[in-house]
Amino acid sequence: MSADVISATQVARILITPEGAAITSERPVEEPQQPAVSTVASISGVMRVTPFRRLWYSTALSSLGDWLGLLASTALATDLAHGYQAQNYALGGVLVVKLLPAIILGPLAGAFADRFDRRRTMVVSDALRFLLFISIPLAHLVVDVDKTLAWLLIASFLIECVSLFWMPAKDASVPNLVRRDQIESANQLSLITTYGVTPVLAAGLFSLLSLITNVLARHFAFFEAQPVTLALYFNAGTFLFGAIVVYFIREISGHRAGRAADEQPGLMFLVREGASFIRNSRLIGGLIIGLVGAFVAAGAVIGAGKIFVTSLGGGNAAYGVLFGAVFVGLGTGMGFGPRLAGDLSRRRLFGVSLIFAALCLMLTSVMPQVALATVLVVGIGFGAGVAYLAGMTLLGTEVDDEMRGRVFALLQSLIRVVLILALATVPFAVAQVGKKTVTIGHVHYTVDGTRIVLMVGGILCLAAGLLAYRKLDDREQVAMWPDVKASLRRDSGARRRMRTGGIFIAFEGGEGSGKSTQIKLLAASLAASGRSVITTHEPGATEVGKRIRDLVLHHSEPLSPRAEALLFAADRAHHVDTVIRPGLEHGGIVLTDRYVDSSVAYQGIGRGLPVDEIRRMSRWATGGLRPDLTILLDVPAEVGLARAGDRGAADKLEGESLIFHQRVRQAFRVMAESAPRYYCVIDAQLDSAAIAAEIRSAVDALLTPRRARNRPVLAAAESDVAEVTS
Repeated sequence: MSADVISATQVARILITPEGAAITSERPVEEPQQPAVSTVASISGVMRVTPFRRLWYSTALSSLGDWLGLLASTALATDLAHGYQAQNYALGGVLVVKLLPAIILGPLAGAFADRFDRRRTMVVSDALRFLLFISIPLAHLVVDVDKTLAWLLIASFLIECVSLFWMPAKDASVPNLVRRDQIESANQLSLITTYGVTPVLAAGLFSLLSLITNVLARHFAFFEAQPVTLALYFNAGTFLFGAIVVYFIREISGHRAGRAADEQPGLMFLVREGASFIRNSRLIGGLIIGLVGAFVAAGAVIGAGKIFVTSLGGGNAAYGVLFGAVFVGLGTGMGFGPRLAGDLSRRRLFGVSLIFAALCLMLTSVMPQVALATVLVVGIGFGAGVAYLAGMTLLGTEVDDEMRGRVFALLQSLIRVVLILALATVPFAVAQVGKKTVTIGHVHYTVDGTRIVLMVGGILCLAAGLLAYRKLDDREQVAMWPDVKASLRRDSGARRRMRTGGIFIAFEGGEGSGKSTQIKLLAASLAASGRSVITTHEPGATEVGKRIRDLVLHHSEPLSPRAEALLFAADRAHHVDTVIRPGLEHGGIVLTDRYVDSSVAYQGIGRGLPVDEIRRMSRWATGGLRPDLTILLDVPAEVGLARAGDRGAADKLEGESLIFHQRVRQAFRVMAESAPRYYCVIDAQLDSAAIAAEIRSAVDALLTPRRARNRPVLAAAESDVAEVTS
């Protein structure tokens, strides 16, 4: 063979990415409005938005301060109390006063965020938290231990009250700083920072500051008397710095900045209006049900975790690992959940994630080993992280700005209330059930109250997830499990078929392979079975396409390879928007003679243009639309050209050399071999009837899995075949 002929191996190398993964003709997902980008790229894009980046700095500092403050205040409470019981009461008191304000001030804080300038609210809140935190160590200098403990509890209560006003103002501001399509990435970054990064940093920083304090205490009595002084001062500093940063983010104020006071409704009116909206909103109702179930489960895990680990034979180290596994799962879910879910509806994703977390919790309750329980706890955190991010995204995209602060405040208050009740109830429930050991063979299995509590928590979370799914589901015509599978597999074609019933089939092959004949036979066969069929072709199926076809195939002036590829892409873009996609949206079966694979084979391999550039250009031109099935009619180049020659004068492509057409044929074969699930390869030298039978069998296999209610059935008649001709 001539040295100019590219072998199958050489063609395969061109059509395979450097990493070794085959790229078939437009097999990536079909996402016309939102092309798939990596998590890192989407977060990088959000961070390039200056106002949001500054808000993120402030949020990260405030989050670090919150976690550090929790560690420092609980440590100080136990240091100030004397005796085992007193220390536990002091520790519990700090936790209770941190959660209690949500019951009292939650609705009012949300109305406040919707009523007043959010930037000013955040600045004042951070300044107050700075003063309150710095007052705790200073109080110890002027009052005795008992009064210091009392002020610690009072200050903790006031700090939480102030935080209730800061949080809804911040959460409600995020959607105003980024584009709508960036809201999920913005929430993703914020939640990963709050629940994945800053808790670890706060723990490490608290340990470091404690060690420094211990060293200083050897030389200065001041630090010996106040072992967490540095941590509290540093914590106060984070809020002061956060206030300064937010002060310069003027975009947070939005339209409230210039509104006159007499134009604003009263706080109580806003509270009533918010309550009415929440009561009548199906979205908020579903989110409330789901979050209640999720945090009941979270309370069960937190309240029973230590005793559960002990029942498995683990100590403090095992408890620490189990506790850390929750945050590993949360961070992983928030970081990778959206990428894994693809274009699955966020309404569905919320309920599905809760169901997954509930099943993991139920399995955790029966695990006999700490290691197995730890793996499942990561799963619990993963499901909870995905669900929480999905819920935040729904609030940011589907709730109006005027109502957003009150909704965020309600959910945050609800979370705290549920946690208080769960944490207060779990120890008593565990104590009432007690513990006993069951022996099965040589295996000793401990059944205690923690297992019962975890199982009940899992059941409640499962019920909440199912109810939330039913209330939020926005794709009732599509079954959930096939929808989830299609999203995981990035098979948007399957999701489209489930939604509209439309089927897209492309016929590919070299010159003289018989595509036009087989399309007519298949269209007639499908129409006879009562299906709506549209037959079309490239190039030239539209008025615009006819002119492009004349330029690329018949015009006397020669075109450069790149110009030819661009003209084919232009024809395809118009063809998809005006013929193919409308036909699919109406539930029809669209049959096209040539599609993207022809550009890859002819302009990519045949003309020697970079294949990846052809693919990218075609993906953009088609909006990512790919065939559900490609019928490749394979015929030796010399045989096909002989058939084409019998039809009359050859066009520009038919007039190319035999070597050119051999390269084109080999390109088609390599693409089909690299993705057999999407191709049906048929020997085009067979009898026409035999070829038609194989094609109909392949198409029937594609049609069979679809639900009958999704099939558009029309009266069987030849008129059911709509043909777009040149």
